[in-house]
Amino acid sequence: MPQGFLAFVLHAHLPFVRHPEHEEFLEEDWFYQAITETYIPLIHMFEGLMRDQVPFRLTMSLTPTLLSMMEDPLLQERYIRHLESSLELAEKEVNRTQGDDQFHPLALYYQKRFREAHTTFCDRYQRNLISAFRKVMEAGHLEIVTCGATHGFLPLMETQPNAIRAQIEVAARTHERLLGRRPRGIWLPECGYTPGIENFLKDAGISFFFLDSHGVLNATPRPKFGHYAPVVCPNNVAVFARDPETSKQVWSANEGYPGDVDYRDFYRDVGFDLDYDYVKPHIASTGDRKMTGFKYFRITGEGDHKEPYKPEWAMEKAAEHAGNFMFNREKQIEHLHGSMGREPLVLSMYDAELFGHWWDEGPKWLDFVIRKSAYDQNVFELTTPPEYLERFPNCQQTIPSASSWGYKGHNEYWLNDKTHWIYPHLLAAAEMMHKLAKSFPVAEGVTLRALNQAARELLLAQSSDWAFIIKADTMVEYAEKRTKTHLDRFLNLYHGIVNNDFEEDELQKIETLDNLFPDIDYRVYL
Repeated sequence: MPQGFLAFVLHAHLPFVRHPEHEEFLEEDWFYQAITETYIPLIHMFEGLMRDQVPFRLTMSLTPTLLSMMEDPLLQERYIRHLESSLELAEKEVNRTQGDDQFHPLALYYQKRFREAHTTFCDRYQRNLISAFRKVMEAGHLEIVTCGATHGFLPLMETQPNAIRAQIEVAARTHERLLGRRPRGIWLPECGYTPGIENFLKDAGISFFFLDSHGVLNATPRPKFGHYAPVVCPNNVAVFARDPETSKQVWSANEGYPGDVDYRDFYRDVGFDLDYDYVKPHIASTGDRKMTGFKYFRITGEGDHKEPYKPEWAMEKAAEHAGNFMFNREKQIEHLHGSMGREPLVLSMYDAELFGHWWDEGPKWLDFVIRKSAYDQNVFELTTPPEYLERFPNCQQTIPSASSWGYKGHNEYWLNDKTHWIYPHLLAAAEMMHKLAKSFPVAEGVTLRALNQAARELLLAQSSDWAFIIKADTMVEYAEKRTKTHLDRFLNLYHGIVNNDFEEDELQKIETLDNLFPDIDYRVYL
């Protein structure tokens, strides 16, 4: 019997970014980059572990917006176009760096990466990456959980409970449609919680969720085992808390592994470094430079001077850091077991896109951790939340504290002086959607389509990503436009439905633009 358990939880999420009205759209690159740099490398990692019969368990959220993009034929076709452009650039780079002992091997390295991505996406999975994750789930290694339908920040919907219910129920139905079963767990968007949300989860058949550590540590009554064991809400929905120690080791900008000098530098990219005319065919159609994925330098140090990237050095560091992580978990769990008198659970929660996209070596590091944990120690085992609950079904009952995993641990990153204008509109629209559902308990034909599309537009306007981007001061214009556009479409549909006065051609246009959740039922707002 192990002295304790370690559970990795990866949160794979992107906002719904799909623009058929444009031949190319820069923000769609978020999706293409994540496929190449995170999702396919994780699939390869899972396949390698299964091939080598390594015992492992891991939990991963695949959010409904991400699943919707993965199944979309237009985005699948555009991703292939993106890969083909990357392969063309790889060929050019292999030729350009011929004879350069430092950069030619890197050009070949990236050429191989893009070829493997093309083979995996097109040939092995016929564009259906959902099936790849589902295969690992059905083999018993991966617990796939859901999220809010569009990653809406639930605490700021508290005055409109039907909006919370819709976010959760639409998510659960989408998960079931694409993954074959209702989700057992949920990663609450931004880990945002306020007491009472667990009731909506139970109604949707969801039995556990995750919070940042202070959400459980500040529970009423206080948890006997801190954040090293799940607790249950009064309705018996279980709560798992993030472990801050493992988060710091990986997330910390100053102390985390990804900042090591031998790891690849994310920000140095040939899309910005090389001659404009040379890279122009592979950057934005607007002519703006952008990331291409060809990054030839390592972090090196804090200054501007960067040394060439050495993948073999980086792999050595990834193995070293994996060993360090495992050693620390052994000591942590030994200590906790001695003081708790039971087997603790250390929950390591991360954004999935950290692994590969931001931290190129992340998937290899995770692979090393899993393999070392299986064969090089006997203090802990990898597990998933449902497995842990099966072993230890008797949990302390408590009411978690309102919390999030954002800045200062509450709502400030999403509700602030830059974003406060959003929420009166979202709450008013949610109330209007509830009134529509009550006024039209039965609908058919064009009215039914309009009601369902109004529900889609409200959900899209609620995405927490837009407020996050505005606060972060990155793609502010785009985030503001998305918020306003979806609210405008919702209002136009609302007035058209109420007045029985809308153009079917206009409805069809909006349905084509925002086509996620094809089986949505507006009555979820009743």
